[in-house]
Amino acid sequence: MTRVLLVADSGPEIGGGHVMRIATLAGALGALGADCALLCPAHGARLARSLGLEGLELIEGPAAPSDLADAARDRTADLVVFDHYRLGAGDHGRARAGRPAAAVDDLADRPLDVCLAVDLGPDRTAADYEGLLPAGARLCLGPRYALVRPEFAALRAERLGRGSGGAVHRLFVALGLTDVGGITGRVVSRLLPRMGQVRADVVLAPEAPSRQVLELLAARDPRLHLIDPTPDIAPVMAAADLAIGAGGGSTWERCTLGLPTLLLVLAPNQAPSAEALARRGAAEVIDVSDPAFEALFDRAFTGLMSDAGRRRRLSERAAALCDGRGAARAAEAVLALVD
Repeated sequence: MTRVLLVADSGPEIGGGHVMRIATLAGALGALGADCALLCPAHGARLARSLGLEGLELIEGPAAPSDLADAARDRTADLVVFDHYRLGAGDHGRARAGRPAAAVDDLADRPLDVCLAVDLGPDRTAADYEGLLPAGARLCLGPRYALVRPEFAALRAERLGRGSGGAVHRLFVALGLTDVGGITGRVVSRLLPRMGQVRADVVLAPEAPSRQVLELLAARDPRLHLIDPTPDIAPVMAAADLAIGAGGGSTWERCTLGLPTLLLVLAPNQAPSAEALARRGAAEVIDVSDPAFEALFDRAFTGLMSDAGRRRRLSERAAALCDGRGAARAAEAVLALVD
């Protein structure tokens, strides 16, 4: 049995996206018979435990990138997979200690000492990695390799068959499990006066900055439903008619389901992929750092609520980008490194 060590970043300011993404890859690797362990800072380990991820050994490591690389070096494994933007070639070389290695990366902004790079960016090309990878390294590029859990692909046909041309009855709001900067509370405060009698399902971790104020609001407003992070979120998302979501890995879950989305860019590294979706007409995109964010958000949300044709076009173009089977493709490429 192939032993795979997965190394992911996490933290209050970074969020849990790396952990969620690499855990999805771990599930696909496990389905192919691999034995997986996840090494990440304590923040990420707590998140993974709260999600009840099965079949994945969790190892708490140091938060400092260099120290995390040293911890990886000392772990027994046949190959190593990194999902950590603060690790570069030097750290990779030390952590892999001669073993085959892969990296999940969206940036193409630094040298990587790996045998395989997986980059989900819609506009990414091999030229972007020229000079950044060792000779002979493989590339898996684009949403074809998007790391989406299989339950989303299982609901794809049903959700697409329902279409997005009717009225909006349910919203799905998920802006990162760690709610960086209290963005969820800011957004919900914009939604409530503008959503009529529509139900809003809001995914938010118990320790999120917005949690307390939103619990008070939900106690008074029956339209607002708070949901703890759970591996069983796919049916909730599939039941929605419109999403307000962050960039990152959840982008591809929404595309798999063809869920029309108002996508909020919460961090600079999310911008290139979000802009690519916007150019393709696969999402409405707003950067939260824009000084006019609130006015732009109000206008975009109101427009999407009232325009069924616009939602239908977003759904069709999003679904065309990603079929939800990329994790299996990426897992096969990773395990081929030890063949």
